[in-house]
Amino acid sequence: MQKDCKTVWEDCLRHIKAEIGEQSFNTWFRPIVPLKLEGQVLTIQVPSQFFYEYLEEHFIGPMRRSLLANLGNKARLQYSVIVDKGDESHKPMSVNYPTSDRKVNGKSNIENFSPFDIKSSAPTHESNLNSNYIFDNFVEGDCNRLARSAGYAVAKKPGVTSFNPLLLYGGVGLGKTHLVQAVGNEIKGQYPDKFVLYVSSEKFTNQFIEALRNNNIQHFSNYYLQVDTLIIDDVQFLSGKEKTQEIFFHIFNHLHQSGKQIIMTSDCPPRDLKGLQERLLSRFKWGLTADLQTPDFETRIAIMQKKLQSEGIDIPDNVLEYLAYSVDTNIRELEGVLISLVAQASLNRKEIDLQLAKDTLKNIVQDIDSDVGVDFIQKTVAEHYDVSLDDIKSKTRKKEIVVARQVAMYFSKEHTSLSLKSIGYHFGGRDHSTVIHAVQTVSDLMEVDSKFKDEVDNIRKKLQIKSYNR
Repeated sequence: MQKDCKTVWEDCLRHIKAEIGEQSFNTWFRPIVPLKLEGQVLTIQVPSQFFYEYLEEHFIGPMRRSLLANLGNKARLQYSVIVDKGDESHKPMSVNYPTSDRKVNGKSNIENFSPFDIKSSAPTHESNLNSNYIFDNFVEGDCNRLARSAGYAVAKKPGVTSFNPLLLYGGVGLGKTHLVQAVGNEIKGQYPDKFVLYVSSEKFTNQFIEALRNNNIQHFSNYYLQVDTLIIDDVQFLSGKEKTQEIFFHIFNHLHQSGKQIIMTSDCPPRDLKGLQERLLSRFKWGLTADLQTPDFETRIAIMQKKLQSEGIDIPDNVLEYLAYSVDTNIRELEGVLISLVAQASLNRKEIDLQLAKDTLKNIVQDIDSDVGVDFIQKTVAEHYDVSLDDIKSKTRKKEIVVARQVAMYFSKEHTSLSLKSIGYHFGGRDHSTVIHAVQTVSDLMEVDSKFKDEVDNIRKKLQIKSYNR
């Protein structure tokens, strides 16, 4: 008579209970559900990854002997591990793992047998990490201190801290990818045996689509479930991809329950992510969310100095200050400007000085900051009032110069994204309070002096017309 899985498992349980005692039996074997029996391969379902690991560590002997007694010396065991218990709108999900080739018989090393031996059966893949992204060349500042500190803590104890998952968010070019890859590289250095994987959400999606096309979802899941530290870049691009979100949700659950580290980046905080399942977003908030902000003036200087140091290039301090004041958007743009400046000096065989920096930035700053840059505003206002650029930047307090200077500051505040401190720098190194006073003075005068208001409006039209013709 052919046996079914339930009958075989009930017979196994009687043997196991006799060996381990009632308390351990009730705790660790009552929750197990027999799923299927195919030949001499028995599949049982266990509630979690931890549950599986405990069985393997403490009860593999009794399980082996009971299985041999019921199915013979070619018996094999397979686990189905629940990775998501589901809810009202989603069914529970479990993941099956291939049975090990090692058979449950007296000749094999049965005490060390593990049917969950994914790492030995899965293909070997690179971590996809850039070795240049390390903590040593990541410049810390007020803009990124929390994110950097959290990343370093995770790198030292992956999966152990409360920062799991770790989600870093911020705008383009602020160092998110550098920081998460630095974490990955540090983990690899500290724990060479751990599998660290960096992947963009776009690549993850493409791999999943390929697995669907080739009917290979099980291998796709098995591969990702063996990862010790998973780094997913730009999770916002999972938006609207329901099937990809589904598989990522289950992988996330399994890794998190197994004490594996998950690190993600996004262009915005979880609350602002659109098109993602609510249950996925709730898990993003389990650990720590930290932002990377636009670097301040001092940090921008430090970033350029670090970059130049690594390249063995020396640039005067006044040039670095000019670049830091002129480009305050993001690190990527700043490094791009620096590279352009060095290239101009090398190609034209010129020394790097302030004039070369200004010439290099002519076609760059206006695209970075706005259509109308500070230099352009100063030139237009100076022409209108028939004064020189040197006069506007000078310390003179002549009334006609002061008016021109204040109007130029007013338009610099209106038309650029520069900070008040940066604007002041372009006007002879004045501080932010001077800029605030100038903007307020122009605004107040426009309200009480219609002639002055018409004058300012005419300058505004000139700025618009000239910017279109540039």
